[in-house]
Amino acid sequence: MGTPVPSASPAPVIDAIAWVHVRDGRLLCARTHGRELFYLPGGKPEPGESPEAAVTREVEEEVSVALRPGTIRPFTVVDELADGYPEGTRVRLSCYVAEHDGDPVPTNEIAELAWLDSAGRSRCAPAVRRVIDELADRGLVG
Repeated sequence: MGTPVPSASPAPVIDAIAWVHVRDGRLLCARTHGRELFYLPGGKPEPGESPEAAVTREVEEEVSVALRPGTIRPFTVVDELADGYPEGTRVRLSCYVAEHDGDPVPTNEIAELAWLDSAGRSRCAPAVRRVIDELADRGLVG
């Protein structure tokens, strides 16, 4: 008999939420301190927190924008390799669109905001590249 082959454990998955905000054919992206790539405003939901509450809280914390209750709608879910985590870790990014009040400005945890289109996708984390591709397929970004 041969040596038993250990069963592969599933890759870790990070569940996260994000706000997809397009203006003038460009997607709002944020870069946190210590990171090179851009992400979408968002983060991880707290235990028991609804996706709508999580995206509202995270967007306010990161870009000082208030999402309007009742306007938050699912846009897409992306499953992609997670940037900045151990090899094989995936992120399941649930993306939402919503009307908002206020202009996006970076908070203390955000180093830089950028409005990116398809030409800037290489500056983004893998999951954000997929969102940009979907937006481009829908004719929403250049």
